[in-house]
Amino acid sequence: MTMPKGKSRPTGFDDKIIALYARGMTTRDAQAYLEGMYGVDVSPTLISQVTRAVQEEIPLWQNRPLDEVYPIVYLDATRVKVRQDGRVINKAVYLAIGVNRNGL
Repeated sequence: MTMPKGKSRPTGFDDKIIALYARGMTTRDAQAYLEGMYGVDVSPTLISQVTRAVQEEIPLWQNRPLDEVYPIVYLDATRVKVRQDGRVINKAVYLAIGVNRNGL
């Protein structure tokens, strides 16, 4: 990881924290992983701040305006293990990607 001039964290570090969070790691688990993998001492507070910033963006993304027509729509699903009610279960994660008339 490279440290840009004037930055407090290496480039891509927040993305690594978010990826760990998305995999269901606790802040303490993520802290231990980052220290073991990269030799970086990160506070649980920093991990919480990074994940909180993402959580604040989720409602904005969910409520964004959509196009009325998507000529192409891809649908897929994958099964992931998640912790629920003190046990690990399989759940489906669904993905829908729409391509609008401009190809975006």
